[in-house]
Order: sequence, then structure tokens, then C-alpha cells
Amino acid sequence: MPLANACADPSGEYLSDGITESLINSISQLPKLRVVPRSTVFRFKGREADPQVVGRELGVRAVLTGRVCQVGDTLMIQADLIDVVNDAQLWGEHYKRKMADILAVQEEIAHEITEKLRLRLTSEQKRRLNKRYTVNHEAYQAYLKGRYYWNKRTEDGLKRSTQYFQQAVDIDPCYALAYAGLADSYALPGIAEYGLLPPKEAMPKAKAAALKALEIDPTLAEAQTTLAHVRAFYDWDWAGAEAEFKRAIELNQDYAFSHHWYALYLAAMGRHREALAEEIRAQEIDPLSLIINKNVGTILYYAGRLDQSIEQYQKALELDPNFVRTHFYLGLAYVQKGLYEEGIAEYQKAIDISGGGTVLTSLLGHARALSGKREEAIKTINELKEQSSRRYVPALNIAMIYVGLGETDRAFEWIDKAYDERSSWLVSLKVEPMFDNIRSDPRFDNLIRDIGLIQ
Repeated sequence: MPLANACADPSGEYLSDGITESLINSISQLPKLRVVPRSTVFRFKGREADPQVVGRELGVRAVLTGRVCQVGDTLMIQADLIDVVNDAQLWGEHYKRKMADILAVQEEIAHEITEKLRLRLTSEQKRRLNKRYTVNHEAYQAYLKGRYYWNKRTEDGLKRSTQYFQQAVDIDPCYALAYAGLADSYALPGIAEYGLLPPKEAMPKAKAAALKALEIDPTLAEAQTTLAHVRAFYDWDWAGAEAEFKRAIELNQDYAFSHHWYALYLAAMGRHREALAEEIRAQEIDPLSLIINKNVGTILYYAGRLDQSIEQYQKALELDPNFVRTHFYLGLAYVQKGLYEEGIAEYQKAIDISGGGTVLTSLLGHARALSGKREEAIKTINELKEQSSRRYVPALNIAMIYVGLGETDRAFEWIDKAYDERSSWLVSLKVEPMFDNIRSDPRFDNLIRDIGLIQ
């Protein structure tokens, strides 16, 4: 369970979250244990949940609960391991240490868990459990802050995560996990769904950080996955990307996001059956992950199974009605079915929750164009062009509104700019129904041939 921040200071939240995630990552290295992933257990964050109820819901036999508090240079952790089948406490301990001993305390807790669960570890498994990516507690704290802000997936959160991961590698230049975090912090802003940084600025930095992480530790599935992601969605190196994804899954078959990103790659290639199998596998590993549950719907959307995709998006919203990405993609599915008002309503919900953004604004403009609200769509284009003088606005955001307006020449003018930017959305050209009404234009075949999607 997410360890609670027992101090009144909310700035300590990164510590309780980070220790929880570190323990999950540590003990999930053991093949004899199924450990519920972070994104699933963090659905219980802030809730006073009965461990037995949680155990039944997640299908586990034991639940770790606890509290964390930092006072000055002192770290206090209370941890309890509950046998939820027999309703008995297996172990409990209170730790009071210096912050400099944070890594040693986590190792002790991990060892206590394995002992109380009566696991007999091989020397290799003990080595994995004891593995430290850094011995510097300041670098480790910077890393925890980086992960805390990265998990927010907001524009401000991603900026701050980049700063903290960079701080971690500046303190310890051999910190592979921090380089993997830095790679993630550049990769997300560089994809079209976020559209926060020009891909030519973000993706080479993501790739360099992932390669540095793998140079230090070639077994790091997280960095391997990010490298595969860049190869697919920026380099457009299809064979190389698939090899990298397979390598990532080989390194850690239970890392859900390797399957998740591989599924998106397979969908873009038109290999819908394989894509759905990979995303379902990711869902099996991490059943309450919001982005993975949303993405099952997206794989169905790319396969042209719009009704099923809408049904899946609605199921995903039951997990969290305020998850922006689900409203975003549900809007797309509605619009492709011709349900323009429903699509516009979903985009508006996403804007209300998130505060907006150029991608959502352009999707709203695209839907308005298709629904006959021409003047509103043109006004949106002008607003985006004006914003581009102050911040990065992906060229494809403007192109999609021209597509909706039926202004094909203007659409291709901006799609060509998106090609020059190496927009990740172009990877899905073969399967993205948004572009169906320009698919018959000879320029479309030339474009996907240039990208390498057809020979």
C-alpha cells in the first residue's frame, strides 16, 4: 500500500511515495513473488482501506502498510506486513534513522519481507534485492523527487522532474535509474499527445539519457523501453524499434509499460491482433493503471472497432472520472462516429479538468469543423497561430483542423511541417481514422512512403 506521509508538511509527500515505489521495484525483482505495480496500488492513496479488503480486491495474500515522517535530518518509518488470508500480522517494525541511511533502511525492510514470507533466496536473488543504483542519499532524494513529479504527468510536473533527475545525475554521474528517469522526462513532452516540446529538442535528449542508462546498466528494462519508444516514434526505425521492444520485454516480462508502448507500435503498423494482445498483457500486470486501461480502448479505436473502444473508454472512466487522457480519446472515438456534440463535450471536460493545452484546443477545433461550425474552427486556428509566437504549438494541431474543414491543400502544408518536426502522431497515419478524408489524395501515399510505413 502507499506509505502514508505522517508529517503535516506536504513537501514530504515525495518521500513516502518514493519509498513505496522503491520497495515495490526492489521486491518485484524476485521471481517467486507477484508484486502489485505502483500505478495499481496508488489508486488506494489517501484512502483508509482495510488491508483484507485490499488483499481480496488485488488477489494478494499479504499487504505491506506503513507511515513515513521526516523531521529535520531524522527519518521515521513504521512498516507492517499483514497476512490478509489469515487476518494476522506477520511482522511490524519502527525505524528511526538519519536521512543518510535511507537506502539501508529500505534494504532492511525488503529483507524482513522476504524472511517473513519464508522465501529462500539464491545468492543471485539476494544480490538483486541488495542492488543499489546509487550510494549517495542526496542523489537518491533528488531521484525520488523526480519520480514524484513525473508521475503527475502535468506540464509543470514534467519540467520539475527533468530538473530533479538532472540534479541526481549531476550528483552521481553513474546513477543509471536517474538517467532512465531523465529519458522519460524528455520522451513524454516530445510526443504529440502532450505536445509540450518540439520533438527535435526532446527526443534526442531522451535517447541520449536512455543510452547512458543502458551503458551503465544494460539490464534496465525502463531505459530499454524508452529507447524503443524513441526508435519508433521519433527515429521511425521500424525494425530497430521492434528489436528494442522485444529486448525490453526479455529483460523484464512484468514491466507493464514495455508491453504498453509495444502495443502502440504494433497498432501503428496495422498489426491489431498482436497490439491488443500486448495491451491486454500490460493490463493483466497492472490492472488499475489508468493509462493502460485507456489504451486498450485506443488499440480498438485504431483497429476501427469504434463501439468497442467507446465501451472500453467508459469502463476506464469508472476507475477515474477525471482522467484527462480518457476523455481526450473518448472524444476522438465519438467524433469518428459522427457524434460531434458528444465528442466536443468530452474534449471540453478534458479542458475543464486539465486547464487546456494546444492539443485539446486543436481537437476541439477539428470537431467543430466537422460539425459545420466553420467560423469557430477558423477562430481556433488563428488562436493557435497566435500562441505559437509564445510557446511551441505542434504543426499537426493546426493541420487536423484544416483536415476537418476540408481544406486539403492547407492541411498538407501543415502536415509537411509536422513531418519536418517529426511528429509522433504521423507514425499512426495508416490507422488513424482522423485522416480518412485525405487518404485518397496521392500526397498521402507519398507521405507514408517517406515515413517508411509502406515500401
